[in-house]
Amino acid sequence: MSKNVLSKMILSEEISNVLNDGKELFIPNSRFEILHFAMGENYDTDVYEVAYDVEGVGSIVEATVTRCKNGLSVNYPEVYMRRRDPNAMLIADDKPTDKEKFHERYEEKFDDLRSETIDWLKGHEQLIVMPYMAGGKAFGYPALLIAPANCGFFAGGLADLQCFIPGNEVPEGFEPKSIIYVAPPFRHTHLKGKQVVVHNRMDNMHEIFSYNLYPGPSAKKGVYGILLNTGEGEDWVTLHGSTVKVQTPYDNEYVIMHEGASGGGKSEMLEQLHRDSSGRMLFAKSLDTGEELHVEIQHTCKLNPVTDDMAMAPPSAQSDSGKLAVTDAEDGWFLRVDHISEYGTEPHLEDLTIHPKEPLIFFNMDAKVGSTCLLWEHIQDAPNTPCPNPRVIVPRNFVDNIVKEPVEVDVRTFGVRTPPASQSDPNYGVIGVFHVLPPALAWIWRLVAPRGHANPSIVDSQGMKSEGVGSYWPFATGKRVHQANLLLNQIIKNPNTKYKLIPNQHIGNYKVGFAGEWISREYLSWRGGAKFTEDKIEPARCPLFGYALKSLKFGSMDIPLGFLQVDKQAEVGQAAYDVGAAKLVDFFKEQLQEFMTDDLDPIGKQIIETFLNDGSVEDYEKFIPMY
Repeated sequence: MSKNVLSKMILSEEISNVLNDGKELFIPNSRFEILHFAMGENYDTDVYEVAYDVEGVGSIVEATVTRCKNGLSVNYPEVYMRRRDPNAMLIADDKPTDKEKFHERYEEKFDDLRSETIDWLKGHEQLIVMPYMAGGKAFGYPALLIAPANCGFFAGGLADLQCFIPGNEVPEGFEPKSIIYVAPPFRHTHLKGKQVVVHNRMDNMHEIFSYNLYPGPSAKKGVYGILLNTGEGEDWVTLHGSTVKVQTPYDNEYVIMHEGASGGGKSEMLEQLHRDSSGRMLFAKSLDTGEELHVEIQHTCKLNPVTDDMAMAPPSAQSDSGKLAVTDAEDGWFLRVDHISEYGTEPHLEDLTIHPKEPLIFFNMDAKVGSTCLLWEHIQDAPNTPCPNPRVIVPRNFVDNIVKEPVEVDVRTFGVRTPPASQSDPNYGVIGVFHVLPPALAWIWRLVAPRGHANPSIVDSQGMKSEGVGSYWPFATGKRVHQANLLLNQIIKNPNTKYKLIPNQHIGNYKVGFAGEWISREYLSWRGGAKFTEDKIEPARCPLFGYALKSLKFGSMDIPLGFLQVDKQAEVGQAAYDVGAAKLVDFFKEQLQEFMTDDLDPIGKQIIETFLNDGSVEDYEKFIPMY
């Protein structure tokens, strides 16, 4: 069977040599087969250790897989491996890039390690070979995974995240444009124990060498890098955003795409707002007094999810409507559930994962053999310190009301995690519930994409850092200025898609979590449009925030003005506001300097010069009108 499948593929001589050396190949015919194989050669193990003999060290367990009632629970003995290292990506080739190259970090060419990796895979008697479509069936590209046979859970994660092609359905002439090689032991022998994912962009093949088994940098973001590299050559972008088609009780439809750095609220945009037992939503809680502000709302909108994290915008999906069209680049969603700390936090997702249609794959969860893996039972990194990055992969076809076709986006919102801000401790948490952005200013936010306060998704989350252009820059392999030009051109070409800025976690001296995001989504959808007249908005005190709302009524509540214009919040005031806003402005000025090269679009250069010269909100509308 394996040889018959291979005969349908167009493979290089090197790949053919790896796969045709008399070894046993596992080319799965179904998702069930992959999950079955993830428990080891005997298939009936309750706890399977994914281990490797490492020269000079001995056997090292990279991961354990526990069989639960509702799926497989994957855990990593090493705490460092439980979330993505933002420095995992390295570039091996000589094509244009702003990213760190392999030889710059390790002072040697990648060629030797590449050869050793290929030889190591050749030496395995059993390999997983899994064809899939990177980016989905409709708009994606043929791809292949080659991994040791004991990496079944990794293959299962990739199969759920992307468009897995069963072995018995591989079409004649299947020619991979990208390939992921998995070789965990080299992390210890050659790479100082670090997560390393090496991209090698050849003319007709994009290779990824994954030297660790946490899927974040490779099966998830590595494939993202493949799509971004493909888009660079074809002048389109895979955006870093969740998208939802919102349907009001009066059947009006409104499409929102929410972008931002990891932790910026993308998955939360797809969640129903959280209510307490009385049916109210906790909007804000004072950090000084503990006073709580609740919102009563009788009817909420129906949510039809489109994308969770990777929103492809290929030319073939666009129309002449003046609105950006996107479609999901994934077949499954890698959901972080650190916010679910007890039963009832997110009932729909809890029910979906407790009683799934098919077994699921969980990461960093504390589950025992034969138990039901529960989303609020997170593995402990240390005593009384839960892992901040518990995950579950949910296939799209498990999600209710999922939208399968491309959608046109009415408004693009941008999320940023904000810290508390007060007179006694001024900080940049001075963004209102939401702000209206001129398109040119929205582009500025997408160039800098601040990672924000207390990011739970990655290893390094301290201090103010930029996620980089589009907030997808950590996954891109090329030049940042090229991506900046693509984003600007996309904004100019789609004048009927509008832009908003939304904070999460804190507004001034109040803890809000993601409540402001849910209010913004419901309000914009009920309102039925993104256009705001002069009597509704005014320039924010800090021009970086665009326009501030003058008032906002949500449900039964008139949102206090201090949550719309934070300088008017009693606990903050103008002086503390200015100090906090200046922190962001200075950070933006520092980050924007790296885009000022000869390759930057002339309009983009003028927009950045306007920002560096402390331009007004109105100045940005001269480049690209808001309406």
